[in-house]
Amino acid sequence: MKRTWSIAKRVLKELLRDKRTLALMFLAPILVLTLMKVVFTANSTTSVNIATVNVQSGLVSQIKKVDHIKVYKYATETKANKALKNQKVDGIVRYKNGNFYVKNANTDASKTTATKMALKSSMVAMNIKELKSTLTSMAAMNPQIAMRMKSKQSKTPKIHNSYVYGDKDTSFFDKILPILMGFFVFFFVFLISGMALLKERTSGTLDRLLATPVRRSEIVFGYMISYGLLAIVQTLIIVMYTIYVLKVEVLGNLWNVVIVNVVLAMVALAFGILMSTFAKSEFQMMQFIPIIVIPQVFFSGIIPLDTMAHWVQNIAYILPLKYSGQATSDIVMSGAGLDQILSPIGALLIFLVVLTILNVLGLKRYRKV
Repeated sequence: MKRTWSIAKRVLKELLRDKRTLALMFLAPILVLTLMKVVFTANSTTSVNIATVNVQSGLVSQIKKVDHIKVYKYATETKANKALKNQKVDGIVRYKNGNFYVKNANTDASKTTATKMALKSSMVAMNIKELKSTLTSMAAMNPQIAMRMKSKQSKTPKIHNSYVYGDKDTSFFDKILPILMGFFVFFFVFLISGMALLKERTSGTLDRLLATPVRRSEIVFGYMISYGLLAIVQTLIIVMYTIYVLKVEVLGNLWNVVIVNVVLAMVALAFGILMSTFAKSEFQMMQFIPIIVIPQVFFSGIIPLDTMAHWVQNIAYILPLKYSGQATSDIVMSGAGLDQILSPIGALLIFLVVLTILNVLGLKRYRKV
């Protein structure tokens, strides 16, 4: 018992000396829980934008009464399709030959369901309203005709649904899978690269390398090239598995998806190398995950950013997974070309340049050249 207590005291003293471990043990869970509270309660409703073409004004007014539904009237189907392609609306309701034709973007299953329910409920409310009005006016003229009208139901227009992405069975998982693909690329490259470089440093390999006349920038680029090749292979495996085995439909070019995720992998590689310079052990490297990786999940697009308060949305702009999630979703679900995703790719490249510079500067603590 005495030896056990001695061992416990020694371990406890070591833990108390490690302020970073204590801070992460107690503060990291609080940080993540607080972040979840802010993200999930900032604004719990999602606005759905519906375009209408040749739909009677009475029904349009009825749809507008549905909570969180915004309606935009377009004169032609061409203009409505352009708005749908530019992601200004989530669906198009068109009236033709006595029936309704609904074209859903279907990039968010919840918005597709909301569009269908809004149209159906509005049609029911409209029919009841018109029936009451007709019966009232007919009853004043001829009660017998009114009774016949009441017993004879008017023909109800049919609703025909079509989908830009997927089909009626597309689920929320199909929406987040392209984003999860980027998350796993980032997570594993970050962890493996950080652990590998940390091992080289703790084993003395990096110290021996720093003892040579080689420049710090050459060391950083050497590690990034070697680990970068492995990161590219890992990225290709994850992307191909997601698309061909998990059967994710890709409207755009497959290689654009690969390009985005390879750039993200390089950012994760630079991030992992940078964090490894601050860690003294593999355990401390693992402790960076709740701080660096997990918060990015909330802002990657898995949770729609438009459901959050504006000040919370601004946090996403300093996180690389936000840009990769945006670019990948646009390619997979909207068929965006490379020229349409230059902005998020450019943001990822800025992250890469900044992190690489920080890595070069970070080696100053080990050797000044």
